[in-house]
Formats: sequence, C-alpha cells, structure tokens
Amino acid sequence: MTTWALVADAVPVYPVYALLFTDSGLGDGQVSALFALWSLVSALAEVPFGALADRVPRRQVLVAAGLVQAAGMACWTVAPCLAGFAAGFVLWGLSGALSSGAREALLVDGLVALDAVDLVPRALARLSAAELVAQLPAAVLASLLLPLGGYPLVGAASVGTCTAAAVLAARVPEPAPPPPRSEGGGQAYLAGLREAVSDVRRGPLLRAAVLALALVTGLDALEEYFGLLVHGWHVPLTATPAVLLVVSLAGALGGWVGGRLRPRHPAVLLAAAALLLGLAVAAGGPVAVALLACFYAGYRAVLVDVTVRLQERVERSRATVTSLASLATEGVGLAVFGLWALAGASGTPWLVAAVAVALAAAGQRRPTGRSRAVRSSRSTRAG
Repeated sequence: MTTWALVADAVPVYPVYALLFTDSGLGDGQVSALFALWSLVSALAEVPFGALADRVPRRQVLVAAGLVQAAGMACWTVAPCLAGFAAGFVLWGLSGALSSGAREALLVDGLVALDAVDLVPRALARLSAAELVAQLPAAVLASLLLPLGGYPLVGAASVGTCTAAAVLAARVPEPAPPPPRSEGGGQAYLAGLREAVSDVRRGPLLRAAVLALALVTGLDALEEYFGLLVHGWHVPLTATPAVLLVVSLAGALGGWVGGRLRPRHPAVLLAAAALLLGLAVAAGGPVAVALLACFYAGYRAVLVDVTVRLQERVERSRATVTSLASLATEGVGLAVFGLWALAGASGTPWLVAAVAVALAAAGQRRPTGRSRAVRSSRSTRAG
C-alpha cells in the first residue's frame, strides 16, 4: 500500500497546477470556483462510492480511481481552458471519492486478517507520510519536464503516473471477502449503506470519531493556499517549490510521529498548531516559513491520530463509514475556501482554533488495549 500511495501522489502536475490555471488565463475567482466544484463532486460521490467499496473488491475500486484520475489529467492536458479544467476536476473528484474510503479500509482489514491489529496506527501513519513524501518526486519531475515540454509534457506524465498507480493497485493484496449477504444486488448495497448510517447515528463514540476526523481532515484544504502564503512572504518564485516541499516533508514527519506516539490530547496539539499558524501569518519572511512547517507537522500528527481513532471504532462497513466522514470533510473544506475569499490568510488560524475547540468538545478518548471494534471487523465487513 505504501508503494501505491507514493506513486498515486507523485503526479507531476500537482506542484504546478495552480500556475497552469493562472498561465492559461484564469482569475482568482475562477480558480476558487474550480476548487469548489472539486469539493462538491467529491461530496456527492463519497458515500455511494464508499458503500460500493464495501460490496466489491476494494483493490478494483482503487484501480478505477487511478484510471478516472488519469482521464481527468488528460482533460487538463488536451483542453487547458476553464471547461477542460472543470471536467478534469469533476473526474478528479470522482477518483478521490472512489479511493478515500477504500484505501484505509483495505489497509486496516488486511492487517486485521493477518491478526496484526497493533500495527494499524503505524501503517496508517506510513500511508499518510507517503502521500506527502510523494511530493518530492512530483516536484523533481515537474522541474525536469517543464523546461523540456512545458505543461503538455507535465500533463502527459501525470496521465502516465495515474495509470501506473492503477496498475499497482491491481497487485495490492486483499483479504478474502466474507460470505455474501442473503440480499442480492442493489438490496445488499442499500442494506450495507443503512447499516453504516445506523452505526454512526446510534454509536456516540463512533459518531464523535467521525465528526473529529471530518473537522480535522477538512483543514487540509489550507494546503491549497500554502503557495500563496509563501509568495506573500516574498519568497522568490524559483525557490517556492523547494520551500513548499520542506513544509510537506515536515507534515510527513509529523504524521509519522503522530502514528507512533499517539498524542494523548490531540485538541491541545491542534490548538498549539493554530497558534503557530497565527504567528506565521503575522511574522512573514523566513521565520514564517519555519512556523508554517511546524504548524503542518503538528496538524498532520493530529490528523493521523483521529484517523486511527475512527478505524478503532468501526465494526462493519468500514469503507462506508470512512466515506461518511469524508462527506462531512468537504463541508469544512468549502468553509476554508470561503473564509480565505472573505478574510485571506488572517482568518485561517481562527478556523484551526475553532476546530481544536470542537475536537475537545467531541471528547476524543483513545481506547485502552486492542480495540474491540477493529478486532471484530474481520467477520462483519458488509459483503
């Protein structure tokens, strides 16, 4: 799974797609509208595709996700205009919805099948870190390909990377599926979806874990604006990719540490991260870059921790429940985009602080010993 995550996120267009949009003539409002479209499509598709991942082999869902994203990158490459970018974001949103519930469910249930539940936190931390470390080869590829063939070559390489991720996904081991339900076809699909919704609605600990993950994950939309922050701190354009890479690697380190050490009070850690972000926005310059990196490290540590806490409390329909959290995440992401449009960078630390308060109110407590929910999921995955 780690190799797949490295390839799936080492897409060369990622470090430069904001520049691709502006160099193609799009304004700030159009770019924000594209981000909103991306979030909206993801929100609409999250739960249906999550339920699908509890009905069919999850690695097949990951294969489909890679191929759909490849088609989206192809749209950006052959039609670099507002319509082409919108079509690409629609496909990318569908791809993200396909993979968001399936990848964690595939990883966790695979470890459960091997009786390796204790490895779940570290495995999820590695998966999170790999997604950020992948920005290193993505940045290198973009730097090498742009002078040779410009955005068209970067786009073509991105199509190839997404396709390669689909090929790797087909080789990811998957535990044997449980016996099929007595219901068939659409009835079984709807039954699994109802089970997941019922579990979240009736289980206070699971509901709190879903809410916590949704709130914290939604803050990751701030990453889309890191480039604008760094540019506003008078970092030279040629140095911006390297600076952003440092911030991403700091986040990878924070996520890795968070999975191993498991913070006892994630809300306090997130509040400290909000303070660091506020200091970065106020300070500017090189000091601000260091503070931003520290903020992102703390944030990613909290993100991994709340991800693990949710997986510890899921008993069945793991992909569907994870997708329910992702659905709520899109609402927080839209709040980030809207707040930035209204208040710019100055409003973001307050949003992070508000999420820290909500996280504390959710009363996140780490289960003692092995999680009964994770243990029991071996036999209760909705087939």
